[in-house]
Amino acid sequence: MSVPAVQCTGVTKRFPHTSADALHEFDLSAEAGSILALLGPSGSGKTTALRIIAGFEAPDSGTVEIDGRLVAGPGRFVRADRRKIGMVFQEYALFPHLTVAANVGFGIEDRSVRGQRVSEALAHVGLTGLDARMPHELSGGQQQRVALARALCPQPSVLLLDEPFSNLDEALRKQVRREVRDILKFTGTTALFVTHDQDEALFMGDRVAVLDQGMLQQVATPEEIYHTPGTRFVAEFIGIGDFLPVHREEGRLTTVAGTLPWPSETMAEGAEVLLRPDDLTISPSESGQGIISDRQFQGSTYLYEVALEIGRTVRVMQHHTRQYDVGTKVDVRLIAEHRMACFVGGERVE
Repeated sequence: MSVPAVQCTGVTKRFPHTSADALHEFDLSAEAGSILALLGPSGSGKTTALRIIAGFEAPDSGTVEIDGRLVAGPGRFVRADRRKIGMVFQEYALFPHLTVAANVGFGIEDRSVRGQRVSEALAHVGLTGLDARMPHELSGGQQQRVALARALCPQPSVLLLDEPFSNLDEALRKQVRREVRDILKFTGTTALFVTHDQDEALFMGDRVAVLDQGMLQQVATPEEIYHTPGTRFVAEFIGIGDFLPVHREEGRLTTVAGTLPWPSETMAEGAEVLLRPDDLTISPSESGQGIISDRQFQGSTYLYEVALEIGRTVRVMQHHTRQYDVGTKVDVRLIAEHRMACFVGGERVE
């Protein structure tokens, strides 16, 4: 069995003058060559986790290993510059007075290999021939790739990226994040990627780790995180999700919007089912159980908000040809054929 590129075990960190842990008993591993996205709201602990792995902060308890080597733990703390870690920051942090080549090769002390390493790194990021340019002569996307090349040049064991695309406009952000992912996969680089953007995390990560208030909620593939969230927080934080009361009736999952097969023999009291906008459909009906309270045109689709008679609200995605006015009474029906995720309180139930 291969050794994880990064292994955090029981990592806890509390800063002075705070009442709660910034990280609490944080367990996380990243396989070599994989991209792991750390996702969570502001204050969730994702940047603290990155800084502890990088060596900018020491944990109060727990251990951090990189390529099987203990770099932080009881009586042990390896400095950041000795951890074989590469960093790409939100601000890029390029030296404005140095050329592209000088920026990329800045961390390489051995002059005998510096030139070759710089050429290889620039080739990897598609900037061959721009080595003599100054940072101000580059576009935002090119500057981002220079920062990536500089981080890759020393051939780090792990690359850490902290909100690296947040300074780019939306169109350029989508282009650059695809380029960066392709580069990381081509070079086989292990990467931990911090973001608060759900779409970015689901696109970039081979796995996604969701944090909230310093605690790890779930680590799974993007598909698993979206379709089978482990906690109610993950279900509400990832994508659009609404909840309806549910009970088991003759082997089926029963809600006010219809029924679905449910293989479990039991169903806990107070259970609620997670519904995504494409799990439902609506149609005008005077005997329907809901009224359209809001409508958002999204190009190829409409996103409808429907107030139900039971006092709940659900959001429903419909094709752009199905245009209904706010105030229309509608019938709401479940159309999903996949197994649904159900929750009691904050926990998922099987």
